[in-house]
Parts: sequence; structure tokens; C-alpha cells
Amino acid sequence: MSILGWIILGLIAGAIAKAIMPGDQGGGVFATLILGVIGAVVGGWIGSALFDVGLEDFWSLQTWILAIVGAIIVLFIYGMLTRRTRT
Repeated sequence: MSILGWIILGLIAGAIAKAIMPGDQGGGVFATLILGVIGAVVGGWIGSALFDVGLEDFWSLQTWILAIVGAIIVLFIYGMLTRRTRT
């Protein structure tokens, strides 16, 4: 998959992950999309490291699932790091 394919996949996966995750993660749309691209990379790495399944083809279901799960993980970690304590 080309770099442009990775970026498009990550942008869409980030938007889907933002819609799936409950709560307010902050950071806005741009940060969510960038985190989605990072999440696609993380999802591909996790899939290849743990399950010997990587990001293959842009239209492959396993590619989309790994990218979305990776984006959810990255958004969760980002939300935990940027969460403000309420007093």
C-alpha cells in the first residue's frame, strides 16, 4: 500500500474511531485525523506482531479492522494523557 493509501486509511479510521469512542477526547478534528494515521500504523504493527496479520490491501476487511482498532487505542491513550482532572 502506498503512503497516500496509508494516509487516507488513517484519516478515515481516525474519524470512525472518534465516532465509536464515547466521551470527549479533545484536540479537534485535525488532531483526531493525525491520531488516526498514527493509529493505522499502530494497528498494523500490533496485527503483525501478535497475530501475524498486517495491513495488506486498502480494500481488505482485516486492514480496516486493524486500522480502526489501532486508532481507538491511540485515541484512548491520547485521551488519558490529555484528560483534565475535575475538582
